[in-house]
Amino acid sequence: MKLIFIITTTGVGGAETMLHRVLTRLSPDFKPHVISMTPVERIGEQLRAFGIPVESLGMRQGVPNPIALMHLIRRLRDVRPDVVHTWMYHADLMGGIAARLADVPALAWCIRHSNLAPAENKSLTLAVVRANAFLSHRMPDRVLCCSEVARKIHVACGYAPEKMVVVPNGFDVSHFKPDANARQSVRAELGVPLDTTLVGLIGRWHPQKNHAGFLSAAAEVHLRRPDVHFLLAGHGVDGGNQVIQQTLAAHGLASVVHLLGLRNDIARLTAALDVASSSSSYGEAFPNVVGEAMASGVPCAVTDVGDSAYIVADTGRVVSPGDMEGLAHAIGSLLEMPAEALRVLGARARARVAEHFEIGKIVRRYEAFYQEIASASRNKRR
Repeated sequence: MKLIFIITTTGVGGAETMLHRVLTRLSPDFKPHVISMTPVERIGEQLRAFGIPVESLGMRQGVPNPIALMHLIRRLRDVRPDVVHTWMYHADLMGGIAARLADVPALAWCIRHSNLAPAENKSLTLAVVRANAFLSHRMPDRVLCCSEVARKIHVACGYAPEKMVVVPNGFDVSHFKPDANARQSVRAELGVPLDTTLVGLIGRWHPQKNHAGFLSAAAEVHLRRPDVHFLLAGHGVDGGNQVIQQTLAAHGLASVVHLLGLRNDIARLTAALDVASSSSSYGEAFPNVVGEAMASGVPCAVTDVGDSAYIVADTGRVVSPGDMEGLAHAIGSLLEMPAEALRVLGARARARVAEHFEIGKIVRRYEAFYQEIASASRNKRR
């Protein structure tokens, strides 16, 4: 089965990471091909290295390009895929138009966002969402959501409810796993004693990640537990970030916060943590970092954004979005647990990921999804 995936970007992000995880594990019966609306970036290059064709329409973000649309229509007619699966709003709109004009048999959209508040989204993005909601009743055969919260929010804003399917993100439990050597080596890298308690936040510098909120929670923890250190990693989360540096100085945290920036060893860093946190205030649908930490046997303290509460369930702590005092208490309550009890809680978190979100099981659900819409399309055309 020939599949074309149209995605807005192939940079480092949750949607792009999940695309990589799915495409690199598909059965040989599926032949994926990726078209990025914008220039090919890191995840796209990784897919190419794996042997998956990746090309770009060369568009600039936020700039409509009719020529690129015509080129996309021609490429779809040339490749003649059985299914087109578009990822993210702009790709859903442009890719959906192109797929229908190219007479592609089956079309699916993909939603990976769970907040449509005007204050927290660009006006152009919201305009695209409104257009997609209207077109969802006619254009795509199915709309795949990565979380139940995302499904509910988009149905409420007008998306066709009967077309919505939820398939959660998946995690490689052989890659993200408990690792005593990682705990030791990361502490050695940070120059802290091997018994140092380490709390982490993994995520790029972006308002929805709420780094300022996390650091305010870290300051509360620091007042009670000055021995605890905090590890932050992600694009833009480094020593050159003046906003973070000013925040650290204001809270007196400079000596216990480690800013590692963009890293290629997230599994190692995650396995080194005693507690992982997600302080996101909006937008997250299914945060990868939470599942990755749980798969690593690390209990999580998270805000109730997207499906975070469902992911964590009873294996960690959940607080309301924006409640950073509550997040500090949640982190503190985990750190106060006896070491063996915390280890058992982490083991339960890992078992939950293995049961519900293991990447092999999730990829089989994607494959069944593509087979179902392709079969339905064939039946319609008979």
